[in-house]
Amino acid sequence: MVSMEDLANFALLAFSSFLALINPIGVLPVFISLTANLSERERFYIASKSIIVAFLVILLFAITGQFIFRFFGISIHSLRIVGGIIFFMIGMDLMQARLSKIEIKDGEVKKKYVTDISITPMAIPILCGPGAITNAIILMEDAVNYQQRATLLATVIVVLLLTYLSLISANRILKFVGDTIKTVLMRLMGLIIMVISVEYVFAGLIPHLEKIRL
Repeated sequence: MVSMEDLANFALLAFSSFLALINPIGVLPVFISLTANLSERERFYIASKSIIVAFLVILLFAITGQFIFRFFGISIHSLRIVGGIIFFMIGMDLMQARLSKIEIKDGEVKKKYVTDISITPMAIPILCGPGAITNAIILMEDAVNYQQRATLLATVIVVLLLTYLSLISANRILKFVGDTIKTVLMRLMGLIIMVISVEYVFAGLIPHLEKIRL
């Protein structure tokens, strides 16, 4: 039986780590850039779907992460490299202002675009990247009973709920952001995301290189 103090400490650790990794405020500029030419209803749909997909992915890896990684013989470091590559491509598109310049007139094309960006890049890897997945696997392994496991899932839900509130508030921000500021913000975020992608790739490569050296 875990004491209330230990349970509170575990909840605080889970909440603070997921809050830092998912970063509800930090995802706003990318979300604004991706949805600049979409209606308010479509932005709400993207926000809702991306949150649900992110939660399901985190839940999946929290429950079966260790088994999946052992079964396929892969490591979290490889996941970091892939996440970094995806981030780099997103950052490149943002730097060249491709995402907000997309003109979508055909209904079916727009529907596919909305569905696609809800999953990638919004849900994966922006909301649920290698860091969040790793954190979910590690904390689920550290959870010693059902109380801590339930607490872990509850903290994930709370953080994602805060993220959802942040995303739907982006609609109001769009009304006050002009095209020039929006373009500057998008290019700046593209640069930041590309830098983050490089860090992800090196964080994944270093352990592999150390194994080769040994």
